[in-house]
Amino acid sequence: MSKNLYIVPYDFTPTSEKALAYALHVGKHVATEIRLIHLAKDRAKGMEKVKQLDELIKNTQTPSSVELTKMVKVGDIFSDIGKIAKKEKAQLIIMGTHGMKGMQWLFGSFAMKILQSCECPFLIVQKNTKIEEIAHISVPIDLTKESMQIVGVAGDMARIMKSDVTVLVEKQSDPMLISRIQNRIGIVQNEYEEKGVKCDIHFVKKKGSYQKKIIKHAKENKVGLIALAFHSESLFPQFDTFAQNLITNKSGLPVLIINSKLASSLYY
Repeated sequence: MSKNLYIVPYDFTPTSEKALAYALHVGKHVATEIRLIHLAKDRAKGMEKVKQLDELIKNTQTPSSVELTKMVKVGDIFSDIGKIAKKEKAQLIIMGTHGMKGMQWLFGSFAMKILQSCECPFLIVQKNTKIEEIAHISVPIDLTKESMQIVGVAGDMARIMKSDVTVLVEKQSDPMLISRIQNRIGIVQNEYEEKGVKCDIHFVKKKGSYQKKIIKHAKENKVGLIALAFHSESLFPQFDTFAQNLITNKSGLPVLIINSKLASSLYY
């Protein structure tokens, strides 16, 4: 039986512990190797972490569908996680984020910085993320072709987790834009029908913050996961407030996100 590879950057902090717990939760639903990646400052510190990870793996209960492994390397998380994921052909990186606080307000989210160098999708969790079954996945799209790159990824996750998908779309008044968005919707519906995933379309008013409307819809409809494509045109994408505010949402909802500039196909 072939296995997927999920990478969990692990630094022994509570947020990385939550990422591992969430990875094990997802792993209950699909044959998976979960590889803990620790990037050490030097060889001596790396050897210490090898022993700690061995002990952690020994004492961690895993579902029968999961193989828990480790990798310790000297390196830097911002530049090396993406390289490792590409070389090892990982399908998903599951990572914890500390959220937007302290100096991160000034320098941008660490998670967003790492995302810039990665081709495969991220599943971002926070310390307050609940580990529970995902009944509904919210997939916001817009008029850009880049936003559509999350559709297949979200559909694969929905198929694994046996979730429904709600595609969020802002209402348009211009006839040309209405035509374009209807075309997008048709593509989405066809893809989800082929995957056997139940899909609903939900229109939201164009006026106001799209990010706030996504969170509001999630709270009102028991959404368990938000999935989106990150496609900022900013010179420094880590300062993109739309994506940052979603991955650090106060409810702790997990967010499945891809960098649309580098994204490759995801297969489960």
